[in-house]
Amino acid sequence: MAITLKPLGDQVVVITGASSGIGLVTARTAGRAGAKVLMVARSQDVLRGIVAELQGEGLHVEAKAADVGDRAGVEAAAAYAIEMFGRIDTWINDAGVAIYARLADIPLDEHERLFRTNYFGVVNGCQAAIPHLREHGGALITVASIASDMAVPVMGAYAASKHAVKAYVETLRMELQEDGAAISVTLVKPSGIDTPIGQHAANHAGGEAQIPPPVYDPQLVADAILHCAVHPLREITVGGGGRAQALFAAHFPAIYERLAPKAAKVFTDPTKPQPRPSNLAWGVRAGRERSGEHPHARKTSLYTAAALHPRATAAVGLVGLALAGGLLFARRRIGQPVASVSKPRR
Repeated sequence: MAITLKPLGDQVVVITGASSGIGLVTARTAGRAGAKVLMVARSQDVLRGIVAELQGEGLHVEAKAADVGDRAGVEAAAAYAIEMFGRIDTWINDAGVAIYARLADIPLDEHERLFRTNYFGVVNGCQAAIPHLREHGGALITVASIASDMAVPVMGAYAASKHAVKAYVETLRMELQEDGAAISVTLVKPSGIDTPIGQHAANHAGGEAQIPPPVYDPQLVADAILHCAVHPLREITVGGGGRAQALFAAHFPAIYERLAPKAAKVFTDPTKPQPRPSNLAWGVRAGRERSGEHPHARKTSLYTAAALHPRATAAVGLVGLALAGGLLFARRRIGQPVASVSKPRR
């Protein structure tokens, strides 16, 4: 069945994890574009303040408090969207938490809680949204990470959850296609993004958790998500720097395995204490879009701008393959590993 998505200004959009970071930027952007938006997050108090602000701008925004790890709560949020707006056109799974620690140092309850939010939160969101999207068609968008394409020392549990999300979303897409459902299923994979995720994280690695570089502005991700709400895409990586890292990990695994633990040392700043408590068990310090620590976060990405257009996507992919092929040829030609690769600014 052909998939036709409405203009954003005519849509009803549900966003989980909407009280901070990417989710909050996306909610504001969608509302200002004319969409009717239901914001979902754990903190009713924070949501109430944000909704009052956006309704004060004349936007059609409502909120429903729910923990994405609780199926009943997510289904109640979907029902509330129908009650308030009559339908759901786009569902965005964005809620997520992080742990900074070596895998052996992560308490089991924290590990399980991370998967309850990052993986089962996606499962619950998809299961709540699909019955409504089947009726009239629409978009089902899940925010994963470039960590779904590679292992990440110090953030190993987070990466594992994002690998699981990627497998779930890709399989779900196949099943919905087989059913003939007019639902566009998209996986969005951000690079390091200037949100408070590090400040909100559980951290057993010491110092303050940092965003893995290079760091991009969250507006780039919000724009990519909302592009996919209008134009069906299978997946999109936000940030050429992150895509280059994933390609390097895939094509040079032995070198990546040696370099990644060393690179991960910049994932924490020993000169700063970690803010506590974390939001692993409950939402804290929500309401901020950015970390406040990256005023020069990259606001553009040539890679992402090209990849958002279907015809350009193939060309971008060929460029990436050509780069990887050239590196592999150079490695074989000189008979030794390539220790470093200079990359153009993206």
